[in-house]
Amino acid sequence: MGSRGRSGRCRRGSGKGRARKNTKRVPSFRKLLRTSQIKLDNKLKNKQFKQKSAAKKYRKEQKKLREAVRDAISRKPFPLEECKKKQVAKKWEEKEEEEDALPLDMMDEDDLKLMEDLAQKASFLTRDLSSNEPVHVKKRKHESVIEKYEKVPRRLQTEPEKELIHLLPIKDKSGIIPQAVEKPVLNVAHDEEEDTEDMEEGEDFNEEPLPVLTPEEMAAQRRQKLQERKMHIAALASAILSEPDSNIKKLKELRAMLMEQDPNVAVIVRKLVMVSLMEIFKDIAPSYKIRPLTEAEKATKVKKETQKLREFEEGLVSQYKFYLENLEQTIKDWKQRKMKKSNVISLKAYKGLAEVAVKCLCELLVALPHFNFHNNIIVLIVPLMNDPSKMISELCVEAVKKLFKQDKLGYASLGVVKVISGLVRGRNYDVRPEVLKVFLHLRIKEVELQKDSEDIAPKKKFMTYKEKRKNLSRMQRKWKKAEEKLERELLEAEASESKEKKLKLHTETLNIVFVTYFRILKKAQKSPLLPAVLEGLAKFAHLINVEFFDDLLIVLHSLIASGDLSYRESLHCILSAFHILSGQGDVLNIDPMKFYTHLYKTLFSLHAGGTNEDIGIVLQCLDVMFAKRRKQVSQQRALAFLKRLSILALHVLPNSSVGILATNRVFMQTFPRMDLLLDNESQGSGVYLPELDEPEHCNAQNTALWELHLLQRHYHPTVQKFASHLIAGAPTEGSGALPLDLSQRSATELFETYCMKGMTFNPPVASVTPRRKDTFSHMDSFVDEELNKQLQQHISETVAHKPLDFAKHLKESSLA
Repeated sequence: MGSRGRSGRCRRGSGKGRARKNTKRVPSFRKLLRTSQIKLDNKLKNKQFKQKSAAKKYRKEQKKLREAVRDAISRKPFPLEECKKKQVAKKWEEKEEEEDALPLDMMDEDDLKLMEDLAQKASFLTRDLSSNEPVHVKKRKHESVIEKYEKVPRRLQTEPEKELIHLLPIKDKSGIIPQAVEKPVLNVAHDEEEDTEDMEEGEDFNEEPLPVLTPEEMAAQRRQKLQERKMHIAALASAILSEPDSNIKKLKELRAMLMEQDPNVAVIVRKLVMVSLMEIFKDIAPSYKIRPLTEAEKATKVKKETQKLREFEEGLVSQYKFYLENLEQTIKDWKQRKMKKSNVISLKAYKGLAEVAVKCLCELLVALPHFNFHNNIIVLIVPLMNDPSKMISELCVEAVKKLFKQDKLGYASLGVVKVISGLVRGRNYDVRPEVLKVFLHLRIKEVELQKDSEDIAPKKKFMTYKEKRKNLSRMQRKWKKAEEKLERELLEAEASESKEKKLKLHTETLNIVFVTYFRILKKAQKSPLLPAVLEGLAKFAHLINVEFFDDLLIVLHSLIASGDLSYRESLHCILSAFHILSGQGDVLNIDPMKFYTHLYKTLFSLHAGGTNEDIGIVLQCLDVMFAKRRKQVSQQRALAFLKRLSILALHVLPNSSVGILATNRVFMQTFPRMDLLLDNESQGSGVYLPELDEPEHCNAQNTALWELHLLQRHYHPTVQKFASHLIAGAPTEGSGALPLDLSQRSATELFETYCMKGMTFNPPVASVTPRRKDTFSHMDSFVDEELNKQLQQHISETVAHKPLDFAKHLKESSLA
């Protein structure tokens, strides 16, 4: 009994175990909540994989079916009747030959009926009855087309899996009951029928003739459409700007208007949307770069405000990216002369769209150098600096110049310089000179470095001793002192760190610039880029490493000696050489006499025509060659240059004459015994040779500055002042001294101040010629004055002789 009970319990227990094993437990709602995101993602992936495999299987079955039908159509099968006759005759012959065959009258009626029924079927007749193998044991190569077709499953369409929508669970006495509803499946066929019906109706409707509009009505209709689009753009933009966090999704709606399809207003609407989006992004973009969130950050729970900020940043970055892609595609379509399938915008109108897209990119390049995708904008803008279109090229060049001028840190400048260097090398130095001239606007100077570091790390005001004594106790003063000491150390560390970073970035930028310059000097000396290279070397020569000075001076002298350079390019070579020698090049033992000689020879190639603008470069060269190297210049050389510059002042425009006379003033105040040229008596033997190109041997001490007397009669008042000042010996005090506004300015500043580019005269000319009407009025007034004088004289004489008669005469005249 006990054993039976135990065995029964065991059986019951095993039955429960089996039941527990077979029945699947429904997960509770709490467990569903605790399910990890990875598990849910895996379930979703498995579900998608099953759907894909089912669809793949269905496609394979359809392919097999099509192949079978194609084979059945291409091959003509034998008629079944002939096959039946041959095979039936053969079978009956074999049956007669068999010894154990039974006659038909000895078979049962049921068996005979079954045999007759089977004889009517082709599959029974065509099969070899003598073989004991079943029908399906045959090789595939012996199968006929019809058998292949018969084996294809009759069910051609697989029913799609029904997707479930999980609802909130219901809780009752038994527990939590999960709820789910089948996802409604759209009736595609019904929708297609409706669409076709609508299209048919639309075609029927379109068959009716449209009313013909006059040009005035068409223009009014276009204005109305355009006004509606403008109002819609303005509404969306104002909503986004008022509350960017909550209305960030409206950016997508506004960006969708870039694909305007109405051909009457498409061009204008797209341009307006481009500019509106550009202004919106400039306004709502934060002052930091938005980085993508990591998986760990996405998994962690955060506050609602933080989650809202994350959604805003994510939406902003994605829409900004799509907007930049639209601008890039617009430019590419115009560059490649592509025409869209829909003839909404003509090919000519694409140029205007591309120009607006380039303007938007240039604005974003300058306004948002800290935001995402700035390097992508640089990669788009820099190749357009070399564009054949002058307008687009100038837009991009000006944008890069602005970026260089306002970039204090140097990150954006470094990125642009890298792309420009790669462009120049990739095009085999076949680019416009303006592309390299933007390097001249780089903010790489020691003074600006110090200024920028002060801007980044401003000085913090600390409390004075009196303020501490008045407001704090003794213990508080002690703590405050320690705190201020720590803050000072931290500020010094931050300032030094930022300065080191800046110097490092600027060093890397300059290395790339010099590598580009040296490549052009080495491989493309006859390139049109050479003037820009020489100009850049002249500006940054003081920052070049001393190791390259000797080789660089040799290259510059060989370029000048070759004679292939224009006078402007040779002036840049001279300026670069003396910048090198005046800075760190003082330690080098190099005689620059050949550069002095070349400049002395080049001076007479300048005149009042187109070369007048190059006087500015000459003035810079003279400042570096004489004012900063006064100890290395001989008296003969200084006298020769002073005389030749005075001759040149007679052949150039007034601003150039002012600059040259200001340089002569520096000569006379810097070098001794320059007043020799103010005396008529010759000093020493020899005659002055003005045509000789050697300043040391032209005997300039035996001539006089007679040009100053001509310049005293110049029509420009400032030139007259300078000429009189130099004739007096360039005194710093007294009646012959210059006013402060002229004496305190350099020659280059005076040259730019009195420039006549705007066709204006500085100082302005006072109008002294009176009008014809004023002349006559002046003559009338003169005549009246003379008549009054004569009348008064006559009256005085009359009164003196006959006073009573005159009084009587006056009385009578008054009565009359």
